Amino acid sequence: MQITDEAGVRTITFDRPDVLNAFTTDTAAELADVLAESDPTEQDAIVLTGEGRAFSAGGDIESMASREETPEEAYERIDDTFGRLAEEAMSCRVPIVARVNGDAVGAGMAMVALTDFAYAVESARFSAAFVRVGLIPDTGGTFLLPRLVGLRAAKDLAFTGRFFDAAEAADLGLVNAVVAEDDLDGRIDELLDTLRERPTRTIGMAKRAIHANLGRSWGEALDYENVVQSQAYATQEHGEGVDAFLEDRGPEFYS
Repeated sequence: MQITDEAGVRTITFDRPDVLNAFTTDTAAELADVLAESDPTEQDAIVLTGEGRAFSAGGDIESMASREETPEEAYERIDDTFGRLAEEAMSCRVPIVARVNGDAVGAGMAMVALTDFAYAVESARFSAAFVRVGLIPDTGGTFLLPRLVGLRAAKDLAFTGRFFDAAEAADLGLVNAVVAEDDLDGRIDELLDTLRERPTRTIGMAKRAIHANLGRSWGEALDYENVVQSQAYATQEHGEGVDAFLEDRGPEFYS
């Protein structure tokens, strides 16, 4: 996994192209650590992408073949790695962008679902392939897929493990848009320019409220929304946004 920082953007590249950037438990744990350390005062966005022709082929099957563990041991391993990765992605205070440069399969597809924005090249294919090796969707898949694509579609993807193209991924809401390969970087750059102009800490607060309210009742969700909004009113970002509007100028959230 390669990490680069430039102009407020942290780019994380999965760099095992010889195995289509398959995830090991070590990769998942390392990525979880990086997301946990994100800082909205230093970073405007985090971009996830893959080296070579795939975004990520999901879990490393060779690693699976070598494991000998009890269900209890498996729970501890999953909870500390892929489970923690999903939790850190959901709670990350910096917006995460998936630059889907190729196939996203299994945990790779789950990672796309976990991001806040996702743009895919036309040739990218997707699959919740867990069932093909006798597993259920993990890395947050059973929680997020029904919410992103709907209950029936989530069952279709999880139960069949079928491959589908980027156009269907966009129709389902798994990605924001499909772009030509030559246009991918330009589309991502446009989004990053917008995110640089927005108050990252406020985005993190909105993300926290949206995700926290996924499992709440209507009344509880409204109350929590009011709590987070009251916190937002007290921030420097809000004060700067109001001042900039009244002074008819662009806001300078972090200078």
